[in-house]
Amino acid sequence: MNRVATVRDRIGTYLELVMFKHTVFALPFALMAAFLAASGVPSTGVIVWIVLAMVGARTSAMAFNRWIDRGFDGANPRTSSRALPEGRVSGAGALTLTLLSAAIFLFACSRLNPTTLFLAPLALFLVLGYSLTKRFTWLSHVWLGTALAFAPFGAWVAVQGSVREYPWVLSLGVLLWVAGFDTIYACQDTIFDRQAGLRSIPARFGVARALLLARVFHGLAFLAFAATGFYESLGWVYAIGLLLAGIALVTQHLMVSADDLTHVQFSFFQMNGAVSLVLFASVWISLGVSV
Repeated sequence: MNRVATVRDRIGTYLELVMFKHTVFALPFALMAAFLAASGVPSTGVIVWIVLAMVGARTSAMAFNRWIDRGFDGANPRTSSRALPEGRVSGAGALTLTLLSAAIFLFACSRLNPTTLFLAPLALFLVLGYSLTKRFTWLSHVWLGTALAFAPFGAWVAVQGSVREYPWVLSLGVLLWVAGFDTIYACQDTIFDRQAGLRSIPARFGVARALLLARVFHGLAFLAFAATGFYESLGWVYAIGLLLAGIALVTQHLMVSADDLTHVQFSFFQMNGAVSLVLFASVWISLGVSV
């Protein structure tokens, strides 16, 4: 029984390391694109491999991020209690998880179609490369947005086998949405980033201007998501979902200010989780209504 508890705790520590619950951010957009590509529900096999590829890529990226940033995390009071700085996970363990998850991602891509496998190295470059960007550019948030914008694009290719007729405004929306919420999240570390020589929009322009830019990002993201619905002729159900997503975006900004960042964590997870889940659900229902 003690051995079972130890294994369970160990798994829990690794899930905490990669913030596994945050997979909810990009995965719904990948499934949204897969459903659009199939004009309905894709086959079970395709969905399984897409989900496995998504989980593999994100887990690899997060494990690498925790490993490469372990020194910064240990020095930052906000992140010093993470698993690597506290020694609950070793550096070797994080690197092993990085490589194993990347292998799972590549294998899942190989089970879909040749085009998906061909694009897989580029996807890995984007998600792994993000961890290095704060060392040389304050546009790191845009890099992260680009990496996550690859999720719906890759899922479309996984179903269609080509990029033909892909709604690029969907990826643009994801890019801007991610850049916006990552900018808000980075506001928590403005002082530390400046002291450590790390680059971010808040560190470069200050918290007030960063929050203003995040609003611009999210306003443009909303327009891109609206254009996706128009381009794909998704109708009134998607319009309702878009409205609810818009409310979640606005609420996210109402919860934070330059003088009060205490609700950033709640804003970051609950509101952004709502955006992706609501839009995916509205696409699923829209496609069902249209059949």
